Amino acid sequence: MKKPILTVLALACAGAVRAGIHTQIVEYKQGDTTLEGFVAYDDVIKGARPGVLVVHQWLGLTDYEKKRAEMLAQLGYVAFCADIYGKGVRPQTTAEAGAQAGKYKNDRRLLRTRVNAGLDALRRQPLVDPKRIAAIGYCFGGTTVIELARSGADVAGVVSFHGGLDSPAPADGKNIKGKVLVCHGADDPFEKPQDLAAFEGEMRDAKVDWQLIQYGGAVHSFTQLNAGNDNSKGAAYNEKADQRSWEAMKQFLAEIFK
Repeated sequence: MKKPILTVLALACAGAVRAGIHTQIVEYKQGDTTLEGFVAYDDVIKGARPGVLVVHQWLGLTDYEKKRAEMLAQLGYVAFCADIYGKGVRPQTTAEAGAQAGKYKNDRRLLRTRVNAGLDALRRQPLVDPKRIAAIGYCFGGTTVIELARSGADVAGVVSFHGGLDSPAPADGKNIKGKVLVCHGADDPFEKPQDLAAFEGEMRDAKVDWQLIQYGGAVHSFTQLNAGNDNSKGAAYNEKADQRSWEAMKQFLAEIFK
C-alpha cells in the first residue's frame, strides 16, 4: 500500500532535509507591515530556474506549506511561501483562523496587495528566473492565487487546491494573463454550486486557458493529512485526490515552463 506523499515527506524530514535543499525564513514588507515568508531551493542546481509562490491555508504559514515548498525545491524550482497575515499572526483556533481569512476574503483589494508583495519577494530571490513564475495555494491560499491572477499579475499560471472560487468582481477575469488549474473536491460542501458555475462562466467569458479537475469522493482540504478522514465533516484528507492533484500540478508546471 502506498503511503500518502506527505507521510513519506514527513519521514524524510524527520532527520534532515535532503542534501542540497536549502531553506530559510525571509522577512519582507508590505507597506508598514512586516511579513515572514519561507524559501526553499536545491543549491546543487546551478543557474536561474522557475519560481513558485506557495500560499497558505486559513491557519497561516505553517509546516505544511514549508514541506510543500521543499517538495517543489526537489523538483528543481525555487519555492517561496508567502505570508498573507503578517509576522507572528498565526491563528491557533478555527475561530481565529476564520476571522483572519474573512478579513482578507472580504477585502479582495488588500488580499491582492498582500499576495503581490509575496510575489515580489519571490522575484527578488537571486536564483529565480523572473520570466518564469507560477503560484499555487491551498484552501484560503487557493482563493488567493486566483485573486493574484485576477489582479493582472504577470505569472505564467496558478494552481488552486480546494480553494474558494467566488468573485465579487467577475469581470476581473479579463485581467488574467496566465493559465489556471483548479483541483477541486467533487463533494466539497463548502463550494456553492452557483459559485462554481460562476467561476466557469468567468473563465469562458475572459477566454482564459483554464482547467477544472474534480476528484470524486473528495471533500474540502483533501490534500491535508491533519483534516482527518471523515468526509461527513466536510473537510477530510483523500490520498488518491492528494496524489492525483500533485501530479496534475507537476504536469501543469512542466507545460507552462517548457
